Amino acid sequence: MLQKTYPYYLANEPVAANTDLEVTDKFSGEVATRVAMADAAAIDKAIGLAVDAMPAMRAYPPFKRQAVLEHCVKRFRERYDELALALCIEAGKPINDSKGEVTRLIDTFKVAAEESVRIDGEIVNLQISPRANGYHGYVKRVPIGPCSFISPFNFPLNLTAHKVAPAIAAGVPFVLKPASRTPVGALIMGEILAETDLPKGAFSILPAHRDGADLFTTDERFKLLSFTGSPAVGWELKRKAGKKKVILELGGNAAAIVDGDQGGKLDYVVDRLAFGAFYQSGQSCIGVQRILAHTSVYDALREKLIAKTKSLVMGDPKNEKTFVGPMISESEARRLAGWMEGAVQAGAQIVAGGKVDGAMFEATLLEGVKRDTDLYRKEAFGPVAILERFDDFEAALAQVNDSDFGLQAGVFTDSLAHAHRAWDALEVGGVVINDVPSFRVDNMPYGGVKDSGLGREGVRYAIEDMTEMRLMVMRETW
Repeated sequence: MLQKTYPYYLANEPVAANTDLEVTDKFSGEVATRVAMADAAAIDKAIGLAVDAMPAMRAYPPFKRQAVLEHCVKRFRERYDELALALCIEAGKPINDSKGEVTRLIDTFKVAAEESVRIDGEIVNLQISPRANGYHGYVKRVPIGPCSFISPFNFPLNLTAHKVAPAIAAGVPFVLKPASRTPVGALIMGEILAETDLPKGAFSILPAHRDGADLFTTDERFKLLSFTGSPAVGWELKRKAGKKKVILELGGNAAAIVDGDQGGKLDYVVDRLAFGAFYQSGQSCIGVQRILAHTSVYDALREKLIAKTKSLVMGDPKNEKTFVGPMISESEARRLAGWMEGAVQAGAQIVAGGKVDGAMFEATLLEGVKRDTDLYRKEAFGPVAILERFDDFEAALAQVNDSDFGLQAGVFTDSLAHAHRAWDALEVGGVVINDVPSFRVDNMPYGGVKDSGLGREGVRYAIEDMTEMRLMVMRETW
């Protein structure tokens, strides 16, 4: 079970300032624990101490950064079950998915430990003309400065890890605001980081209400803001962020194309589509929302996918048989139910699922959804998928691109030509061939285009953003 209360972490130290933030069990709705909430004064102090920590962090050698990250990996493994249960309770994530996320947390810190000792520079040949004869150029990467991180509720361990682990590897101090609905995992991470010898001020982890956390965005002492969350919030934060670098990992309404050559592989395709659409109640920015199937396989795929969708077990996320747990809140379930009802009124048919009870939303499959409805155009962020047919592969690519979003897309095909054509034509950050767009490995470049965001995560790519190039030019003789 969770502890009765959790402190926040200010400049590496636990502070039991209050117990103002109630964290609920998302299945039962009962208060599971209480967490200290930071006010503006605490946030301001954390930023100042992060600034003060910069000289020590710059001097903190790579092998020590690696040791910190390796310590975290060791402690995460030791506290594996605790972390998984905390995630299951505070996020309502089925326990098997929760265990999977702890595994990814460990993977992300492992990758960061490896990358921490290979942040290399380069030699630049400056002798491109007679006037540069005898000059040599050298480039190294240096920490950018204090960073502000804002993480979301849906992957409160691993998406937090994708900010924290690269920051430690890069040698930048940071102040993190975890999602107020799911702060416990980040605070356990803080407890483990506090066991290390990171310089004072290297990290602060401060749950705070959104309306009281403007300093995370506006304070010019931060040199980078990394935000993961909704597009509406993310673009507004960018507008307010001032001169600092901004990395945005936002939403999507990801599509998966099933080509006409997949008739003999439909069981595999259906299993992956059901996973991609409905795992952790569809609350993933790369969850499968739109399924485009070629006419030659559509009817068979439809029949199998309906049966698979109806077979998914919904219930208590602590039960290992549960595949679909609660959405993060009843209000989110009501919002999605309203979009579904609007689509039905416009002519769509619910072919599987569709029942909503509080925060519990059945895995739901629809067809005939009009392309101008909210359910089609916006990010569902819940266990709802749309099925439609196509006759021409080029037309399917165009339909995927007919979206304000562009995070990832999946294409099931045996045609190498179609795979490369999709890679060329799809306006997304990543194309996944023969799997769902929900697939992610934690060392790959990850991010989107259009309303899906700016920049890339994935440990090495995040380190590049958290460091900047510094050139030295040396004249050989004078």
